[in-house]
Amino acid sequence: MHAHGHGERTSRVLRVSLGITLAYIVVLVVAGIRAHSLALLSEAGHNVSDFLALLLSLTAVFLQARPPSATKTYGYHRAGVLAAFINALSLVGVAFLIFYEAARRLYEPEVVHAGVMMWVAGAGVVMNGVIALLLWRRSGHDVNLRSVLLHEVGDTVSTAAVIGGGWAILWTGQNWIDPALSFGIGALILWSSFGIVRETLNILLEGTPTGLQLEKIRGAVRAVPGVNDIHDLHVWSIGSDTRALSCHISIADIPPSASEGILRQVQALLAAQFHIHHTTIQFEHAQCDIAHG
Repeated sequence: MHAHGHGERTSRVLRVSLGITLAYIVVLVVAGIRAHSLALLSEAGHNVSDFLALLLSLTAVFLQARPPSATKTYGYHRAGVLAAFINALSLVGVAFLIFYEAARRLYEPEVVHAGVMMWVAGAGVVMNGVIALLLWRRSGHDVNLRSVLLHEVGDTVSTAAVIGGGWAILWTGQNWIDPALSFGIGALILWSSFGIVRETLNILLEGTPTGLQLEKIRGAVRAVPGVNDIHDLHVWSIGSDTRALSCHISIADIPPSASEGILRQVQALLAAQFHIHHTTIQFEHAQCDIAHG
């Protein structure tokens, strides 16, 4: 019930953000064309990627709420991770398009209407800031929402830079400032996308979750009374905030009722110290011939 309520509130925030972003894209395109401002058109491109990011995230939230099935036994937790990965890749594409157009504008400068540029950018700072705040309050450990939040934070910062660029153009009359700003916006977009690409690829390739060290887990489990050794240890992420673990644990030749107590202690330890709640643990009463993992 709690998870359902959380998903519904997240979905509502994303739907509101979608509507506001779409309206602002229209304003940016119209104002960018009228003001001959590549920086505003770059912002429109960035906001289109934000719109797609929000749409993908909304779809992912819907899919993640679906229960596991006979064919999807873990459910759809990775839908949000996949959405974040696609969002980050789309940002890389947007950044290189901006670089190309900015380079062209440096060789063929256009007169920019700085006043229009500043007013529209000012509205964008307010809009992106509000959306970023809403997403920040809901993001937590969800890489899907954090990828969208990065889009919005990047937009807020880059739009604020557009206002500064507008002032500079107004006072100096140097129109090269507009494409120079666009290079900066593109670099910011590129930088913000790399972290998400790295994290989502790690999850999709079932790497060890960021921040976890197998040796620390191994040492903690070995310290549990009754545990002789642990091997074939694997830890991975099912979704952005769902970790899983499998391992073999060597124990003395004791009755099942006694080994049940060891199992409960190990599971409680993994949940409390490492936030791992999904475990598959195999007990062995003698050393396994398989090489230690």
